[in-house]
Amino acid sequence: MSKRTAENGNEIIPLKGGGRPEPMDIDNDKEMGDFEDEFEDEFESEDEIFEAGVDGRPDAEREAEERAAGAMDVDNGTFIVGRNKLEAGQHLAPDLGTYEMLHNLSTPWPCLSFDIIRDGLGDNREKAYPATMYTVAGTQADSKREKENQIMVMKFSGLSRMQKDDEDSESEDDNGDEDADPILESKAIPLTSTTNRIRSHQIPSQDPSKPPTTLTATMTESAEVFIHDITPHLASFDSPGTVITPQQNKPLSTIRSHKSEGYAIDWSPLVPGGKLLTGDNDGLIYVTTRTDGGSWATESRVFRGHTNSVEEIQWSPQEASVFASASSDGTVRVWDVRSKSRKPAITVQVSSTDVNVMSWSRLTTHLLATGADDGVWGVWDLRQWKGGAQKPSPIASFSYHKEQITSIEWHPTDDSMVAVASGDHKVTLWDLSVELDDEESKDTAGVKDMPPQLLFEHISEHAKEVHWHPQIPGTLVATGQEFSVFRPIPVVYGIHAK
Repeated sequence: MSKRTAENGNEIIPLKGGGRPEPMDIDNDKEMGDFEDEFEDEFESEDEIFEAGVDGRPDAEREAEERAAGAMDVDNGTFIVGRNKLEAGQHLAPDLGTYEMLHNLSTPWPCLSFDIIRDGLGDNREKAYPATMYTVAGTQADSKREKENQIMVMKFSGLSRMQKDDEDSESEDDNGDEDADPILESKAIPLTSTTNRIRSHQIPSQDPSKPPTTLTATMTESAEVFIHDITPHLASFDSPGTVITPQQNKPLSTIRSHKSEGYAIDWSPLVPGGKLLTGDNDGLIYVTTRTDGGSWATESRVFRGHTNSVEEIQWSPQEASVFASASSDGTVRVWDVRSKSRKPAITVQVSSTDVNVMSWSRLTTHLLATGADDGVWGVWDLRQWKGGAQKPSPIASFSYHKEQITSIEWHPTDDSMVAVASGDHKVTLWDLSVELDDEESKDTAGVKDMPPQLLFEHISEHAKEVHWHPQIPGTLVATGQEFSVFRPIPVVYGIHAK
């Protein structure tokens, strides 16, 4: 997976809550002059109006003219990222009418990776505004200032919804809290190396009155993997004046087994105490487990099979001993940790280029989504992976993106929805329940090569990762040059239809 260069400068960019794009100016002048009705007395009865059609001509005549003129031609004003180019002085602006919520928040350094932390504020809170959420991320400081890197434990609050056009000023005054500026609070854990990828895991508390223990695993450019307990950092946001001690910032464990850096890391969702897989650029995979005494043990015997770097690892959401790995050798391999040989059980060539990312559906556990360096992403039915010489085909494949796929994730509660991030500065949302049709799939709304499964496109500069929020339906967070928190209008993410 490619890295990006952080912003250079003599000063650190100040941490700020960020904002959202300014709404378009709307002419609210309600005083309008009289105008002459050019169609006055043109029709003498309702029957005549019906006969004449909407523009004074018979419907058949009008429809024939529309067909001849190519009524479905693409609007020349439609800008498609990756196909059209901006002219000098032009800037892209989102169509705010397609968002229910949209905020951008900046950090001192860009972040390659982040994770969303489940909280105690409740599930299905899509109507609770202003929204609050918790995340953890790792920074990529400038190479000359690498000692300024850190793990950032963050609280985003004051995430208001977009004001609708039909909301009057009185309603705006009544909902002042909903229109507050977003706030980013942060607790820093010092690091001396760039974070390549970070993932969180929660150990349930035996005391219902206490929160779970929240752990993070951080793969760094130094090849070390750090495991931290960020529970006190999260609690400090709701306890003003709390001071995080140097001891609380120290890692619980440091994994030094890897001899090269890596990006592949995943916590098992089926082992509450904590079981971690890590893969590196040498193609080696290690497993680390939390012992009954609370310490961490990394097995010395490695999983070996890839001929190039391991880019992604995913535990099976259903079988505690099974995991899959994706590599820049173009393959996805399925493993069983119980295997004495430590060799893959199944190997499938899914791309002629690097396979950067992968997501295993937790709802329909035989579906696996992959994203590659050539911009192609696809969905595979694992029931077709039998091994041997026969090569399975993806049940869906899309080449819409023009740069490498950098992140892919299934919707947490809808097994037909997928979010994809790419190096072409796009985050796209897809609905696989839309049926594939050889003719219809070529064009959508007259736009050439626009798949009908594509529901939404969000612009995120240098998009690196995207995650659905598990407790706020339809809400996503993406990281790139900055953090982007957004929620498309309900008709986009399709919850109403499920």
